[in-house]
Amino acid sequence: MSSIEIMNGLERRLSASIPVELIHSGMDARLKNVARTAEVPGFRPGKAPFKILEQKYGAQVQQEALQEALQRSFAKEAQANNLKVVGYPEFDVKETDLNAVWVEYTATFEVYPEVVLGDIGAESVERTIYDLSNIDADVDTTLATLRKQHAIFEMVDRAAQNEDRVHIDFSGLLEGRIFEGGEARNLPVLLGVGSLLPDFEKTIIGMKARETKSFDMVFPVDYKAEKVAGKSATFNISLHKVEKQTLPEIDASFARLLGVEDGDVNKLKTEIRDNLKREIKRRLMLRNKDSAMAALLKVVSLQIPKALLNAEAQSLMEQTMRDMKKRGMEMPKGDDSLPLELFTERAEKRVKLSLILAVLIEKHNLQAKPEQIKALVQDYAQSYDNPEEVVQWHYSDEARLRDAENLVLEDNVVTWVMGAAKVTEKAVEFNELMENAA
Repeated sequence: MSSIEIMNGLERRLSASIPVELIHSGMDARLKNVARTAEVPGFRPGKAPFKILEQKYGAQVQQEALQEALQRSFAKEAQANNLKVVGYPEFDVKETDLNAVWVEYTATFEVYPEVVLGDIGAESVERTIYDLSNIDADVDTTLATLRKQHAIFEMVDRAAQNEDRVHIDFSGLLEGRIFEGGEARNLPVLLGVGSLLPDFEKTIIGMKARETKSFDMVFPVDYKAEKVAGKSATFNISLHKVEKQTLPEIDASFARLLGVEDGDVNKLKTEIRDNLKREIKRRLMLRNKDSAMAALLKVVSLQIPKALLNAEAQSLMEQTMRDMKKRGMEMPKGDDSLPLELFTERAEKRVKLSLILAVLIEKHNLQAKPEQIKALVQDYAQSYDNPEEVVQWHYSDEARLRDAENLVLEDNVVTWVMGAAKVTEKAVEFNELMENAA
């Protein structure tokens, strides 16, 4: 006989028993395997008496046989009771008496929650759109940015002006002391791009090499460094050199610099146009995905299994530590890791969405079709020199293809949400769409 007790939330406890003969048979099978290769002093390999093997390996094979019997018994009970188990159960064996008929145990575990979807039709969802008829102007904007990225700077003997690059030393005094972040040496600064506060930049414009200046400045009240926000500081600036910026012409040399081997400027513009279209599409999808997922989170009620939450938080923490290591950032000392609570909020959102999406995909038949996966992979591959190689690379590994499939599944869910909810469209400008890299 077995019974299932409902504990707190999603936690359940199964009470059941295993015939001792199953453990005996498991032990016998394992000892026979051990007997084939066991080396026992005084006996040739595989020739040791069974009793001696039982004395030497009995405790180990008993534990292994018990664990296997527990797992099998639990799986059978879970299937019989239609339990959707999360993670691994925690077993508690009351007493292991191999002379008894039954071994009683309990298994504590969590089950997947019921996902209750509210009225998505009552939710307002914002869909971001973009007018691709402006794409030629966007190509020109991108070319202008690329020219600035490949600008040439030459030292000049004149006063600094907008679009010049200057090299400066500065120190800022707050209440008579240099504050954190208020000092730099030989710092290159491009004027006219907003990298400095307006009052600071206004002071530099008009200065010449080897000139120094002192001035007072009040930081904005919403300045990112809270310790100086809204406060007045005194700055001393020394300017070392002024460099004039010269932008490259959009010609064959510039096209070759950007990877167009034959120097064809029209081909360069076509490549930029195609890449922009793909990037615009990607960013629109990300924005609309965020909007759709936020709507789902509002209308869905569910409990989160602790096992899934902890596993996701652990995964996020490990990924963050790997990223920190790649960037050469200081890592926690010894075996210490970052606190899991730093990742709990993100983990909770991700687990919720994964549970919601699984139910929606099944309920509304939103599975990824092979042609959708292929189209996504081919579109992604177009940004590479050899698209066919990239496609083959994806299809040669199930994990890579599964990543593509997951993206299609998310897109299908977003399409479903946009079709079911109250949608309002918001047109965005090129600079706004490209402002924050995703």
